[in-house]
Amino acid sequence: MTNKTILVIGTYDTKDDELSFLAGVIRDQGGQVLTMDVSVLGDPATPTDYSKHDVATAGDSSIQTAIDSGDENTAMQIMARGASVLAARLYSAAAFDGVIVLGGTMGTDLALDVCSALPLGVPKYIVSTVAFSPLIPAERLAPDTQMILWAGGLYGLNSVCRASLSQAAGAVLGAARAVQMPDPDKPLIGIMSLGTSALKYVIPLKPALEARGFEVAVFHATGMGGRAFESLAKQRAFACVFDFCTQELGNQIHGSAISAGADRLTNAGLAGIPQIVAPGCYDLVDVVGWQPVAEKWADHPTHAHNRLLTSVVLNTQERRQVAQAHATQLATATGPVAVILPERGLGEWDRDGADLHDSAGLARFLAELEARLPAQVAAHRIDSHINDAAFADKVLDIFDSWCAEGIISPERRIGGSPH
Repeated sequence: MTNKTILVIGTYDTKDDELSFLAGVIRDQGGQVLTMDVSVLGDPATPTDYSKHDVATAGDSSIQTAIDSGDENTAMQIMARGASVLAARLYSAAAFDGVIVLGGTMGTDLALDVCSALPLGVPKYIVSTVAFSPLIPAERLAPDTQMILWAGGLYGLNSVCRASLSQAAGAVLGAARAVQMPDPDKPLIGIMSLGTSALKYVIPLKPALEARGFEVAVFHATGMGGRAFESLAKQRAFACVFDFCTQELGNQIHGSAISAGADRLTNAGLAGIPQIVAPGCYDLVDVVGWQPVAEKWADHPTHAHNRLLTSVVLNTQERRQVAQAHATQLATATGPVAVILPERGLGEWDRDGADLHDSAGLARFLAELEARLPAQVAAHRIDSHINDAAFADKVLDIFDSWCAEGIISPERRIGGSPH
């Protein structure tokens, strides 16, 4: 329990006291510490385990190059690259069990790269003066990053700062002691969905996939869930993906802040992972519920899901744009893709007799999407609603045939722990 090592990263020339305090709390709790300095201009009061020169060299550069650039952004990107490479190398050598990075905007920028360089399951904590800020884009976040707001975090230690840092120290050490790493022996299926009030296909699919020997991870399609899904797909974490709620793509192209990034619906394909896709909730764009609805949506029906999230119903032209975006993203795929097109609706409210059902609009959307799909994508029209048993049956038919043909690999390819 106590023999866990935490890698502490920060600019020791300006935040030596804070970083040393953080390390001291970890040691007081029975943990061990490795230190990494990512400063450029100054030096720490005492040497760190990995110096700024070690960091710059790991990124195929040097501190002198960073200084000579004359630009703080360029210099910090040199250090971010080196810190990411060095951290990944050290973790592969079983040198540490969790990482914590301290910083303002500069340190946070670097921290996001370091966390993204480490495998899923490695405790990753960023103590930041801009935690949870809109400055941090979704696509920069590793799927299991933890952020702690660093209150009172400028110009030295104080009681407010100590309260934040001591909690952070306990959090990362506790996480390193408690973490249960992903099982490398079970192939993983990634599924995109919303709650059962909107999409219900997970209910039959999850036990059916588990009975076939697969593990299932379901991601919430509200921006950050899609970001985590895309990040793991990029790491080749999945044996197959069931991307059945692509609403975040519509959010992205129509300018919503609730976005999973511009690479939504691409990373599984680029990694060659087999994909079964259905455009669940294609007709809605989610927007931030506590902000005024933008003028562009003034004549659109809206639904306040709660105080955080409001959904806007798209018109026919806007739905055509969503169809075109699906085709564009799927055209980048290097692996097999099957797109299922349910002709009776793509969300529980989009069902015959429900408030938002628009049979003509649905038909136009499906026709636009089918016509624009690239030749290598197989389209499967079905006389069913996405929440009907027939949809789940069709999914399993495709999945089983891919397994029989060897298209779906039984091996999970995500990076595992060396510990």
